[in-house]
Amino acid sequence: MLAVLGFATLGSFMLLVMRKYLSAFTAIMLTPIAAALVAGKGSQLGDMVMNGLETVAPTAVLLLFAVLYFGLMMEAKLFDPVSRLIIKASKGDPVRICVGTAVLSLCVALDGDGTTSYMIVCSAFLPIYRRLGMNPLIVATIAAMSLGTISGTTPWGGAATRGISVLHLDATEYFIHMIGPMALTSLAIIAVAYWLGLRERRKIDPEAVAAYKLEIESGEALSTARADWRIWFNAGLTVLLMVLLILQVAELVVLFMIAFVIALIVNIHVISEQQELIKRQSVNAVPVVMLVLGAGVFTGVMTDAGMIKAMADAALSIVPDSMGNIIPLFTAVLALPLGFFMSNDAYWFGVVPVLAESAAHYGIDPNEIARAGAIGQILHMMGPTSAPLWVLLGLVKADLGEFQKHALRWGILVSIAYIAFALLTGAISI
Repeated sequence: MLAVLGFATLGSFMLLVMRKYLSAFTAIMLTPIAAALVAGKGSQLGDMVMNGLETVAPTAVLLLFAVLYFGLMMEAKLFDPVSRLIIKASKGDPVRICVGTAVLSLCVALDGDGTTSYMIVCSAFLPIYRRLGMNPLIVATIAAMSLGTISGTTPWGGAATRGISVLHLDATEYFIHMIGPMALTSLAIIAVAYWLGLRERRKIDPEAVAAYKLEIESGEALSTARADWRIWFNAGLTVLLMVLLILQVAELVVLFMIAFVIALIVNIHVISEQQELIKRQSVNAVPVVMLVLGAGVFTGVMTDAGMIKAMADAALSIVPDSMGNIIPLFTAVLALPLGFFMSNDAYWFGVVPVLAESAAHYGIDPNEIARAGAIGQILHMMGPTSAPLWVLLGLVKADLGEFQKHALRWGILVSIAYIAFALLTGAISI
């Protein structure tokens, strides 16, 4: 009963959002609450909601200050030099621009933070895409796939960290076998970017590309803003922030709060102007925080009501005892839809331990379950419970349904390739 209700809840949520019957925020709040009432757990609803909110509260605060920080950095034109370099290298060619988007996305995803990665990639490439009339959803698609592959796989990226901790694994043993599949999947993303670039090249008027190339060569398409001491300070502060993030010197929310305060004081001296900047950037920050809190309600209710565990058990029951050796492959395949619909906390703490426990009965190493589970991160980055996705959608000015209609086909394709690469290299076995 709970499993059926859980799958019905997930399906209802996606239908409401994709058909635009409800906004993502209202749908992500109402569907689990309705399911809890149907399950007869209305008296526990308050506790379930609060448990979910407590889980995502640090993430909501982190995203608030991360958006404020990088919003300030963009207003301070920190990323203009990066845009200049990419524009020069692209020479106006849509194929080079798309491949450059993939390369930069894969590189910046190493810091493990989705909001940071999306801010940097969009700041560097969106002006170029808009100038040539290229589809900005390509930026969003490539960035999401890159983040899911790199940040979703590395032990410091957040997702895999949950699996390593909940299954009590050695991070080196987990990760060393994922380097090969991760590298091959990165090449697959670059190949997809190349294909998307070819499609854009055919759509765009060659004369527009030629004209833009001349603008680049003449310097007209390049920013003329000169770097002053503040840009150098902001660059140093951002690099230091990234280093501290990777070294895990302190909690991310603490680092972003301190960095934002320092940046605000250095770049804007007048208090009234500081307040105006916060108001401007709040337009981007507040919707993100609302969605994260809504996702917390969704996760809290679905988890505490027992629907997530019931769904995992029901899915696992499909596997016959004689085919227990394929549980890692089954986990990788199951990770795609569950990763898409669920928050990382719900998935890694609710579903993965159940799968690992079942796999242990067949002598399967829990490292393989963790690796298989990480493969679902590509689709997770495109799903409604991925908090950074809402930042990305705000940057490219697209709604969830529009983005998923464009991105899901490529995300599924690359995810399938990731599974194949993991099997090929022995990261997971059958």
